[in-house]
Amino acid sequence: MDSDQLQIYIKSTVEGYADLVIKNARIVNVFTLELLTGDIAIKGGRILGICGSYRGVHEIDAQGAYACPGFIDSHVHIESSMATPAGFARTVLPHGTTAVIADPHEIANVAGIEGIAYMLKQAEHIPLKIFIMLPSCVPCAPFEHSGAVLESKDLAAFLEHPNVLGLGEVMNYTAVLEGEPKILEKLRRFSSFSIDGHAPLLTGNKLNAYRLAGPSTDHECSTYDEMLEKLRAGMHIQLRMGSAAHGIETILRRIAYEELPIDNISLCTDDKHLEDIRSSGHINYILKRAVAAGIGPLEAVRMATWNPARHYKLRHFGALAPGYRADIVLLPELETFEPLNVIVGGKVYEDAPITVPSPPVSVLNSVHIKAITADSFKLKIQGKSPVIELIPNQLITKLSMREVPKLDGLFQSGWGLCKLAVIERHHKTGHLGLGILSGLGLVGGAIASTVAHDSHNLIVAGDNDNDMLLAVNALELCGGGYVAVRNGEVRALLPLPIAGLMTDAPLDEILSAQRKLFFEAKSLGILSEADPFITLSFLALPVIPEGRLTERGVFQVFEQRFV
Repeated sequence: MDSDQLQIYIKSTVEGYADLVIKNARIVNVFTLELLTGDIAIKGGRILGICGSYRGVHEIDAQGAYACPGFIDSHVHIESSMATPAGFARTVLPHGTTAVIADPHEIANVAGIEGIAYMLKQAEHIPLKIFIMLPSCVPCAPFEHSGAVLESKDLAAFLEHPNVLGLGEVMNYTAVLEGEPKILEKLRRFSSFSIDGHAPLLTGNKLNAYRLAGPSTDHECSTYDEMLEKLRAGMHIQLRMGSAAHGIETILRRIAYEELPIDNISLCTDDKHLEDIRSSGHINYILKRAVAAGIGPLEAVRMATWNPARHYKLRHFGALAPGYRADIVLLPELETFEPLNVIVGGKVYEDAPITVPSPPVSVLNSVHIKAITADSFKLKIQGKSPVIELIPNQLITKLSMREVPKLDGLFQSGWGLCKLAVIERHHKTGHLGLGILSGLGLVGGAIASTVAHDSHNLIVAGDNDNDMLLAVNALELCGGGYVAVRNGEVRALLPLPIAGLMTDAPLDEILSAQRKLFFEAKSLGILSEADPFITLSFLALPVIPEGRLTERGVFQVFEQRFV
């Protein structure tokens, strides 16, 4: 803001005249954790003042509704919604999310710097404020084949962009602890910026060393004690409730019971599908659950607004006060968090299609698989075999050595077990990893996806080789996406032609296809209460304990070795 503009704003504030005035609101003050009564005056997308007497060109009578700062998702991968940033914005804004801290490492793992540039370009054209944390681990592990490799110098090219905040989640904590030069160079280059962490179950001296290296956040806490240790180490905790990770209810209740200070705790979704957002909500859903768990509503709102804004040094976000960006959510009550109105940058949000540039060729046509047959999925068995065991509502898994059903020395699905495969899909290497999965419940078909964190190779689970092959072929033909196959027939398909991760199809079309996918997945007997496709996608991520499957086989995360 230049001096002339500032002078105009000061004059308008003193005289009590604004573009838009919200009258008769109960204002949530995140600084003092109290409710104030009065007007909110807005001009040029900024708040001029609160609680004074103002006249506006346009006025909204809040009629006693609660006025909160716009909600901030402190850590999200937009690509996991399956929509482009424009489609994602139209989905989350009605729920009161007005800003997100996004890590585009999904598309970066497929399309490299072109993928990051695409996300930044899209963000310029939409009302949702998207801030970017540059992907730190592309690929996420040295033994993975992703579509790109990003070094420190590649990321540095984006540092001058006004919407880039720092370095995204440093998932390869093993490389940090071992002093691997490439990751240390990234940490050094970004030392004056925000650096996100990712350290599931890391504790003791290793946690201290990881924090010392630079990462200052963590969204992987699965227990209260884990969270408390990380808070004590000076980390900012992002409590996650996405489509597959629902395990923070106990943590929230414990926070309330212990009356733990919430100053360094924020909320995030990480990965959440469109259908789930439409039906249950976004950050407002986590707020609802937090209050139900016993956390005071004002404290909960602070976790979704001021806390992430303060941590990421977003000077004009996260509060309702003079000079702050006019992102405001009007709520009838502070228990359900269902917005009456959402104001973004000083304008009442009204859902409408958003015009954005078409995706460049560099992020399309990303599925390149060496030819396979049904025989490619045959899994030889000798003695006990490693089994990846799902844990309900958690991203972490167990890895056990078990007797499994077999015939003629080959694994046969049964006993609650099915087959899992990861196929390299970027360079036609022919790499295909096979494993055994427990807890999915799948019978009579297969499900598959090119969304497989974080290298985004093709992952498929099934109880017979023919259906698994059919699922793979269907995804190769459509350029990536999600598919459900039952008894030799493709029953549901959602093409994701943008990097095999996203689509710019109309939202209703995406949601219709997604609902059909969920229906068909359930018809296959899948037991998970969480999103079965997000559950599937995380089974290829070799930085979350304990057992994962990569294109090279079953990986023991704790021991950093293939089994």
